[in-house]
Amino acid sequence: MSMITLVSAVGATPAAGQPSAWQPIIMLVIFGLIFYFMLIRPQQKRAKEHKSLVEALQKGDEVVTMGGVLGRVVKVKDHYVVIELTDNVEITVQKHAVSATLPKGTLDDINRK
Repeated sequence: MSMITLVSAVGATPAAGQPSAWQPIIMLVIFGLIFYFMLIRPQQKRAKEHKSLVEALQKGDEVVTMGGVLGRVVKVKDHYVVIELTDNVEITVQKHAVSATLPKGTLDDINRK
């Protein structure tokens, strides 16, 4: 038997029990979809919500920073926010350091206790 005939005979019949060539590609696509819906999409949603929160900051809002500092917004600049912690105590933080806004009157309730 010549070498060409032997190679063509071996390549023509796949061995029994071997997976198809599409199986690894299908698995990669499935893992990619799982990654997208479980990790990437929720992170994009959180980033979009935070961006809208930062853009909506205005004077008088009660906020919490990422460091856990509570205060009331006194002045909004381009990239910074001046937050009043108590009377005559103000700090300047980056807008992106604000993690959440609080309902109106929350600081008054906390200060009374």
